[in-house]
This record gives sequence, C-alpha cells and structure tokens, in this order.
Amino acid sequence: MVKLLFLLAMLWGQPDTVGMSSERLDRIDPVVQQAIADKKLTGCVILIGRKGRVVYRKAFGNRSVEPAIEPMTVDTVFDLASLTKPVATAPSIMLLVERGKIRLTDPIALYIPEITDPVARKVTIAELLTHVSGYGSGLDRTRDWQGEDGAVAELARELLRHPPGTHFEYSDINYIALGIIVHRVTGQTLAAFAEENVYRPLGMTHTGFGPRSEPNVAPTERRGGVILRGTVHDHVSARMGGIAGHAGLFSTADDLALYCQALLDGKLLAPATMARMIRPIVVDEQGHTRGLGWDIDSAYSSNRGELFPRGSFGHTGFTGTSLWIDPTSQMYVVFLSNRVHPDGQGDVTPLRSRVATLAAAACTDTATAWRAQDQAYAREVEAAPFVKRVQELTGNTPPPPVSRRTLNGIDILRENHYREVAGLRLGLVTNHTGRDKNGASTIDLLHQNCQLVRLFSPEHGLRGLVDEKVSDTVDEKTGLPVISLYGERKKPTLQDLQGLDALVFDIQDCGTRYYTYSTTLRYILEAAAEAHLKVFVLDRPNPLGGEACEGPVADPDRDSFTCPHTLPVRHGLTMGELARMFNTERKIGADLTVIKMDPWARNLWFDQTQELWVNPSPNLRGPTAALLYPGVGLWETTNLSVGRGTARPFEQFGAPWLDGSRLAMLLNEQGLPGVRFVPLEFTPTSSKFAGEKCSGVLILITDRAVFKPCRMGMEIASALLRLHPREWDTARMDVLLDNADTLARLKAGETPVQIEQSWQAKLEEFRKRRASFLLY
Repeated sequence: MVKLLFLLAMLWGQPDTVGMSSERLDRIDPVVQQAIADKKLTGCVILIGRKGRVVYRKAFGNRSVEPAIEPMTVDTVFDLASLTKPVATAPSIMLLVERGKIRLTDPIALYIPEITDPVARKVTIAELLTHVSGYGSGLDRTRDWQGEDGAVAELARELLRHPPGTHFEYSDINYIALGIIVHRVTGQTLAAFAEENVYRPLGMTHTGFGPRSEPNVAPTERRGGVILRGTVHDHVSARMGGIAGHAGLFSTADDLALYCQALLDGKLLAPATMARMIRPIVVDEQGHTRGLGWDIDSAYSSNRGELFPRGSFGHTGFTGTSLWIDPTSQMYVVFLSNRVHPDGQGDVTPLRSRVATLAAAACTDTATAWRAQDQAYAREVEAAPFVKRVQELTGNTPPPPVSRRTLNGIDILRENHYREVAGLRLGLVTNHTGRDKNGASTIDLLHQNCQLVRLFSPEHGLRGLVDEKVSDTVDEKTGLPVISLYGERKKPTLQDLQGLDALVFDIQDCGTRYYTYSTTLRYILEAAAEAHLKVFVLDRPNPLGGEACEGPVADPDRDSFTCPHTLPVRHGLTMGELARMFNTERKIGADLTVIKMDPWARNLWFDQTQELWVNPSPNLRGPTAALLYPGVGLWETTNLSVGRGTARPFEQFGAPWLDGSRLAMLLNEQGLPGVRFVPLEFTPTSSKFAGEKCSGVLILITDRAVFKPCRMGMEIASALLRLHPREWDTARMDVLLDNADTLARLKAGETPVQIEQSWQAKLEEFRKRRASFLLY
C-alpha cells in the first residue's frame, strides 16, 4: 500500500503545485548529459521530492558499458556504499536509543569488551556516529581476516589516533563498530534488523544488503578481470560477507524517496529522535558540523550545493551516490550513479553539487524560510562547546579566534577595483590556490576585470594535481595560453614575456624552504627584471605562522630549484616578504609591488585566518601535514617512504626494512614537546615502495605551540642511524638538508640537541637579515 501511494504521488506530483519551477528543474538535464559526454560517469538516476510529491524522476545514460551496454532505468538497483551509514546503521542505532536499549553516552566497551585499550574503551556511541572517536579511517586490510569476528579482532588491535572527542576524521571503523553493536544488542544482524524495522515498514522492497541477483542491478568496478555486479564494491565489507555498518547496502531511487519522505514526515523515528539526529554538532575548530549519522556542513558536504541552507543534511557514497534532505522546504534530492563503472575513474562530485543547486533554485517559495534557517543554524553553532571540550580533554589552550577574516592580496586588489594593474597587459603566475575569499579564481577575476594575456603555472600544474613534469597547454575556460614553469623550462624566457607589461604572482606557499613555489617566485623576479616588467605579488599567509624560524640555514653554494636562497628550512616569511628579500639580497632589481593582506599577524596559524584550506600540492593535505613537512620532508630523498601514496602523506613514514615499534618507542623516549609517535603499517599505492607493506610511525601533534618539526627531523634521522645503519641509504640525505655542517654532525653521531644548538648563530643572523623585509 505504501509503495502504491508513493507511485500515485509520483504520477500526480506536478512541480508547480508544490512551489517548484518546472522550467528550472529542466535545467538539470543538459548538465547531466554534459557530464556523461565528458566521461565523468556512464549514467545516473535523479529523483527530487517536495512536500510529499515527487517532482523530478529521470534516468540518464547507461547503467552498464561492460561487458555489454545497458540503458539506465529509473528502477536500477545501486550499490549505495557509504549511504549505508545513514540509511541502515544510524537509523538502527537511533531506533535502539529511542526504545531504551542503548544510550548515546554508552562506551563502546560495554558492547565490544574485546577492546582492551583503556582510552579506546571510553569512546561513546555518539562519538562513533559523529566521527570524533579518535579512530583512523579504516581497518587494516594488510592482514588476513574475515567475517565479523575478524573485524572485532582487528578493531581490538586498532590504536586511537587522537583522544576521543577532540578530532574529526571520517572513519569506516566507527560504523563497522556500530553495526556490530546493533548485532550484539538485538541478536539480529544489521541486515535483518534494518529489514524488519526500517525497510519493510516503509515499503522499501528493493532495499537490502547484498549479494543481489536482480537483472537491473548496476555494475561497479572491474576487479581481477571481472565486473562486480550485485557484489559489494567495498573491500572491507566484502570481507565481512557484505553486511557491515559502513557499506554493503543496495537500493533504488524510489525506495530512497520513501525513506527521505518518512524522515521528513516523522514516520520512522520519533520527532524528538529525529531532531536529536540532525542537531548540528561542531566537530572541529573550524566550526564544521555533523549530525548523528548525517553530514551537515563539512568538507564532505559538497552535495548540498550552493543554495540549500545550513542545517539541512545528507550524505554521499563512494560509488557515486548521495542524498540531501532539507526539512525547512520539505525537500530531498536523491542522486544515484555507479561512477566507478567500469574502471574506477569516474567523478561525480561537481555534478552532485550542481544538481542540488539546480534543485534548490527551482524552489519558488523558500527565501524567507531559508534565511531564518541559516540564522538559527549560526546561533546554535556559535554556542557549540567543541573548542572548550578539546581544552578540557587535552589540557591545551586552543588558539584565540581572529576578530576578522584575513583578506588575501587578491581580495585587496579586488576591493581596490584593480587600480594597481589598470591598463597593464598581465601575465598571471598562479595555480588552484589563487582564489579570493568567495572561492572565485584569480584567473577568472583578472580575466574579467583586467587585460589578462597569459598564464604561467608552477610545479603540479595549474590545478595542483600533477606529480610530474607539466607541458604547456591552454586554459579551457578562458582560452589563454598556459606556460608551464615545471617542464621544458623553470624560468620564463624573454619570448614567453613578449607583449606583457607586468607579471602577477598569486600562489599559496607552505612555509618550507625546499617547497618549490618560492623558487618559482625568485625566477619570476629575475625574468621580469630582465624584460623590464613590473611584478605584483598578491600576498597570502604563511600557514606555519610568521614568528618561528627553525632548522639549518642553507649554505651559500647550495643554490638549486629546491633551495632558492640562504633560508632556514622553516623561514616564517610570506611570499611577499620572500620576494622583497630575494629582490634585495640577490640584487635582482625587479620593479616589485606587494599587495599586502589585511589583517594578518605573525602569530597566526592558518586556521586562525578563517581562510579555506586548499591543498597547495597533491600530498600536502592539511595544516597538520604542512607543519610536519619541514621535518619529515627532509628525508624523502632517501630510501624512506614519507607517506606518498597513502591517505596521510608526511603524517607518517616508514619502509619495508624499518622496525616501526622500536622506532616509535625510541622517539617517544626522547620526550619531544608537543608530539607523540605511534607504530603502524601501511602500503603505499604509488610513489616509493608502491604495493609493499611498510612498517613505520604515525606522528601525532599534541601541542603545535611548542612543537619543533626540524628538531623532530633530526631525532628521526638520529634514531634511524642508530636502529638501521645498514638499511637506511643516506647517500642523498643532503639533497634537501643543504647544510654540510649539519650533515657531518649527524653522521658523526652528535645528539639532536647538539645539532639544534649548532643552528642558532646562523638563525639569529637570519632573523636580523629578515627584519627589514617584514610587512606585518
């Protein structure tokens, strides 16, 4: 009966009768068709509901292209991947909560006593639901284990990466544990409990865990020469027989529409339960929020699009699926694709966002309500106690908030109506980090408002995605030529600069000497001076702050692409300040103007500027990695993996020949302030030791205010020389160190304390040198 009523609503639900514009909904079609033409996916199903009516329901493209082509149909059954979390696991847990079977404050050890670590035993069900348990992203797949019992054994072996409640990390481990808890509390598998208590009562007849044998099930990826079809795509769920709390559920768009509508109507969970489930919980110092099982406003919520208000909620799945639900407008968007078919290369992240934006734009009666919802959300989040809780749990005083967001050089240039570059024919040196406070690229801003003639890209290319040499190309959006400065040449030629009056430089640096963007800046100054062009540097924060200077100062004879000047490893300068130093000390003589930030203070870390973090290169994936880079990156020219090809580059390191347990113990014995070390194993998928299991160490920063990455780098080198003098190949350890005295002291066996002391005279000299170039 429920399914029949749903079908009737689907047939009778004319968009214009429920406050939706049919004309605007139709704009979805060409956007999806273009994504299919661009090979971002083979096909998809989109269903949009509003006020109890289905207002849009269409299938696009093909559900299969290998081994045979099959057109997509609206009744296609999809592997939902991580949509399992909010559609199976979270509602099952919340049903048990409202029935008094479990409490959100219950510790995990109450249900999984096999966990013996005293800190991990205290992780609560609420912390598992919101991904602040302290666990890493997933269970170890390098060991041979199977089934739920095997998962429990692996869970018992897992070490927390952070104290519970202090750090957000999206983690499958959390929901694997929750699925096990459902089983142990009810005596039913998660699949059986969800079927009996969620899917059957709602009439979701095509929803359940695999394997699935329907002819209309969407295939996923090719593995071992065979296309997976009806078998779960997720590796860990497959080990658990396809029934796991984090992945394994299959469903259709129609069934998910029933689920979304039931949540909006209060037909599955009690209103109080649902309200608790979607109350925004701040999970980090940046103010990102999650609900119990749902994403609300975080780095993972791009499928909300640009218009749905904060406080609405949703989730995505790795295979190309997503839901977004807005209680204020009584609206939901179901997007289902098998973007991993057939080779795992599809990408629907931008498309999901655009579809949600177009769906929201089709609403004709929500402006006032959404504005009120945004304001209510802001009030609730402002009062959230996350930072205070971190302080209580860790004993660390969190950094003070900044009163006003830092405006970068491009923001100041825009506010000045580009008068500094008016009438000049410009060449722009930039990449994906060049963007204003609203996310608009510097390329687009200068192209629309100035005479932008040519683009120049640094290492990693214009989009920051390439880890090899880059060729010249043409920017697809503007049609402008792009000259690569990390290919045939690293410095523009006079011919490259013909027809220009000035060069504009806008790239986010990471504050480490051997990061090559600063060298590109120096080469730009030199080329501009030779061609008699002006140079404008649009300044940006040093993500490590502007006070600390650390590490050996480079020897004067070590000039190279990874050593642009006699700088310490951690120099504490912005790009604008570096440009001033290069220009004067190297006697370049360029006509230089720095467009300063406003405001910025030297004691600010990146997260205190309220700036959006954009990975400056593929393997610097956050401020933590950037802070560790000056110490860990020093040794990546040796036979040591620094985590490239893993989820945590520069936050972990290791090698097949290394004893991670002994190394972690030795490093922890040194009592370095602000940091701890945890042994682990990892297998890089690319770069050094690709496909080989490495034993190594995970680095946990406990207090960044006292942490010294370069001192840590010396401790790592000293420990490796003691533990693995034969295995560690030190022939190229000087490549990024660039200081002969430090190298000699390391090889002579001096202690890291002695080595750190040997830097101080040169560092003091550098501080005096840099004083006249400081802008803030």
